[in-house]
Amino acid sequence: MVTVDGALQAFIDDVESVVGSTEDEHEITKRVAELLSALLGSDYRLPDELTRPSDEHHVNYPLYIAPGSGWSLAAVVWNVGQRTPVHGHETWGVAGIYSGAEREFRYAKPMAGESGRPLTRVGENVWEPGQVTVCCTTDDDVHSVAAVGDVPTVGIHVYGADIGAIDRRSYDPETGAVRWFVSGWNTPAAAG
Repeated sequence: MVTVDGALQAFIDDVESVVGSTEDEHEITKRVAELLSALLGSDYRLPDELTRPSDEHHVNYPLYIAPGSGWSLAAVVWNVGQRTPVHGHETWGVAGIYSGAEREFRYAKPMAGESGRPLTRVGENVWEPGQVTVCCTTDDDVHSVAAVGDVPTVGIHVYGADIGAIDRRSYDPETGAVRWFVSGWNTPAAAG
């Protein structure tokens, strides 16, 4: 994880207060989205090493993991043209665009017993710097995202668990087949 400066520590403290005040994930995501919007609208700057993409795949840099893995904060970076598989999070989440742009493809979350059916696409959005979205709640949790434009996309994401350590679903949108995975965390590369 990174050294936390004053602005990021204040954000972490505010999110901790929200998470500690209610278990209603819709209330949590609404309030965390407001906090993340304010952080992105301030002069806060991620360290350069946390904005570097990988040529192989998108990367998840941990900024903070709450004690007991109750929630986590990450810098997520996609290189130009990279796209995630269709996936779920198994927890609530809020994402804000720090730089670049992201195209999100949303799908209806399959109901129990619906395996083996193609996923239903329910929307598409382009998110740009400073914009914040509730990317997931446990009842609305399936999407794919891609970096669009000619620069890498960097997002700041807040999740209701240690997102790098929990079991999550990846979906084949054509068949509905599910594969479980753990995304893990990446370590920033030294400047070269």
